[in-house]
Amino acid sequence: MLEVLLAQEANMAGSDDPFLLTEMMSHGFEQTRKAMESYADLFQKTMKASPLFDTDLNKRTNTYIQKNISAANEFIKKLSEAKDVQSLWRIESDFMQTQWNNYIEQMKDLGETVTKGATGVLKDSS
Repeated sequence: MLEVLLAQEANMAGSDDPFLLTEMMSHGFEQTRKAMESYADLFQKTMKASPLFDTDLNKRTNTYIQKNISAANEFIKKLSEAKDVQSLWRIESDFMQTQWNNYIEQMKDLGETVTKGATGVLKDSS
């Protein structure tokens, strides 16, 4: 996505409207935000229909989805405030590094939750 924005910025370098890029970015980011919120809503509806609805795994997964959506919304806000290409790269780089670390921790936690749940099921059945 960033590459497309940079290409559009290069094409608009001679444009008389300096706010065109910001408007395009804001529109694209708003569409992305709506898509992420739709995904979270669909996930919640699916999980409510699942026998796993009231499990620790579902609750943790839902919490992580909400945190990731909030982080993405904050990222979008920061990108829309970027003044130049260097700040775009810095914002994107910082976001990707933070999210990568968050995903590692989330997957570790979810893995431990699944393991604890499976261990509990095995103990109950013995």
